[in-house]
Amino acid sequence: MTALTLVITGLIHLMPLSGALGAEQLARLYGLAVNEPNLEVLMRHRAVMFGLLGLFMIAAAFMPSLQVAALIAGFASVISFLWLAFSIGGYNTQLAKVVIADLVALVCLLVGGVALAISPPAR
Repeated sequence: MTALTLVITGLIHLMPLSGALGAEQLARLYGLAVNEPNLEVLMRHRAVMFGLLGLFMIAAAFMPSLQVAALIAGFASVISFLWLAFSIGGYNTQLAKVVIADLVALVCLLVGGVALAISPPAR
């Protein structure tokens, strides 16, 4: 069960990777005009980092020794984004979709974490 939840959460984290291709893709993803070079650099880097995190989670699904680290990284990512989104508020429709995706990811991470905690130790 933990592996499945890491794959799902990894796929969710891969979704923003297309933003690394440029400002037009970022605008489609987030409904924001990314027309300032500094913001574009930061947002495209964010897309790459999420891609790396997503790949790590998917790899961890098949490498049990990495699953705890992947769950911790996933929780840090999802909880920090949700906290920021809910504490700041006023986000647009596209960002609301990201909030929903992260809520799904949070449920997956919780299920995966519980499954890992109650599974018998590997021999």
